[in-house]
Amino acid sequence: MPEITRDEVAHLAKLSRLALSEEELDHYAEQIDDIVATVKAVQNVDTDGVEPMSHPHSIPAAMRSDEVVPTLTAEQALDQAPAVEDQRFMVPQILGEDGQ
Repeated sequence: MPEITRDEVAHLAKLSRLALSEEELDHYAEQIDDIVATVKAVQNVDTDGVEPMSHPHSIPAAMRSDEVVPTLTAEQALDQAPAVEDQRFMVPQILGEDGQ
């Protein structure tokens, strides 16, 4: 018996306002069911005695010391900019006036 039914996928599609065909509903139900089965299989793996880790390989952390170093002033940073306005880089507008 599948974990995720076709009717549940249809319900989720309706809530998401997605128009799915009958074939798509069946296809997605099968795919989601496969995903749920895979997650369950991973959850059933015996991890007793396995130390938690953030990476599968032991690699040293590439961290540098946190030191204050001199940085550019606003004037130096903007010195070679093609256009500046109010101490900021000025760039061409890429979105319409209404934000679209």
